[in-house]
Amino acid sequence: MLFGALISMSVSEFKDIGDRLLVIFDGHCGLCNRSVRWFLRRDRNDRLRFVPSDAPTVAGLLLRHGQDAAAAEGNAGTIFVAASVDSPAERLLARSDALLALLAQLPSPWPGIATILGSIPRSLRDVGYRLVARFRYRLFGRLDSCPIPTASERIRFL
Repeated sequence: MLFGALISMSVSEFKDIGDRLLVIFDGHCGLCNRSVRWFLRRDRNDRLRFVPSDAPTVAGLLLRHGQDAAAAEGNAGTIFVAASVDSPAERLLARSDALLALLAQLPSPWPGIATILGSIPRSLRDVGYRLVARFRYRLFGRLDSCPIPTASERIRFL
């Protein structure tokens, strides 16, 4: 099952995620949806929440950090991870930094792998990230419609 068409929430409901990370992903991308499923299976400590980048509630969050989810250039194919949402410490991570933050939230061995990958300079990590992002629709497909998550998974989506 893939995850894109989800119920919208008001911005104030972001507070319900607590200290969890908010994963902002492309709901029409086959690779992104597979990645979300991968993280869902491994997030045994309930550290992550997910929202598609085209959800209306995400626009304000991204704009606060100078990002535009609808921009064709620059953000196309970018995964964002928001930490400390709606607090003074709020921050937004993108591309490989976002993936490293997600891996760090998973049970062992993933935090160790994140540490090892984090030793690679961000510029090199992001080159690899952008290369995959550029060809993701050709390799993994583009979804015309986005199925709804299962009942047990819905609480993990905003």
